[in-house]
Amino acid sequence: MAKVVFLIVAGKEAPERADLAIMTASRQIKAGRYEDTKVILYGPSEQYISTIKGDVKEAFNDIVKAGALDSACVFLAKKFEIETKLEDMGVKLMPFGERLAFYVNSGYEVITF
Repeated sequence: MAKVVFLIVAGKEAPERADLAIMTASRQIKAGRYEDTKVILYGPSEQYISTIKGDVKEAFNDIVKAGALDSACVFLAKKFEIETKLEDMGVKLMPFGERLAFYVNSGYEVITF
C-alpha cells in the first residue's frame, strides 16, 4: 500500500477546491485506502481552515481526531495572525519546508489541492 500526504494550499480564493480537499482527505482516512495518510496545510488554506463550518468542519475534525493532520506552516500562521485559532483547532504549527521534505524523503506520495 502507498503512503500519501495531502498538501492543501487552496483557500478562500477557491473555497470549493479547499472543501473538496478536506472532504477527500477525510474520506480516504476513514476508508483506510492507504497505508498511511497525512495532511499538511499551507498558505491560503491556513486562513480558510480557521473559518470553516458545517460538514467541512466536521470532516476536518475527523482528520484531526484520526491523528492524520500533520501541521500548518508556522511562519504563515504568524503572518496571518491566526496561530492561536489554528492551535485551538488542534493544528500543530511547524516549518512547512521541513515537514514536506520529511514526507517526501520517507516515500510518501504528495497529493496537492
